[in-house]
Amino acid sequence: MKINWGTGLVIGMILFIGFILFMVITMSTDEKYSYDLVTEEYYKKELAYQEEIDAEENLSDFSEKITGTKVANGWQISFPEEIETSKVEGTVFLYRPSNKQLDFDLPIELSGSNLLIPDERLLDGRWNITIDWKYDSKKYLYKASISY
Repeated sequence: MKINWGTGLVIGMILFIGFILFMVITMSTDEKYSYDLVTEEYYKKELAYQEEIDAEENLSDFSEKITGTKVANGWQISFPEEIETSKVEGTVFLYRPSNKQLDFDLPIELSGSNLLIPDERLLDGRWNITIDWKYDSKKYLYKASISY
């Protein structure tokens, strides 16, 4: 049996279309290729973005910046010395880009002007820290990426 060039072209196109359909179906149904959104309810978060910008700009009210360092017990976040720790309220959110199940929130409980995130809560690798806090009825927001 001899196949002419027209029949070979049609067979080649059918095989190519079949391969593409196979890949599309495999990628859309296999759990191994399932990727969640980075942020849940991202439309709602987008609407509040200007408030985040203003809260980040409010950090310039202080003479010192918030800093974070790795210590033996975990990750230590140092707030500016000029704030009264009793007036600070808020949360620290740690986001792990590689695994959604490792994300967690902590309430801000300062000892002096420092906050310690315990070592047992953090795995080695990249973390995004968001500190959302209120001081004297003014909102502040600090964001940073760390490698623990």
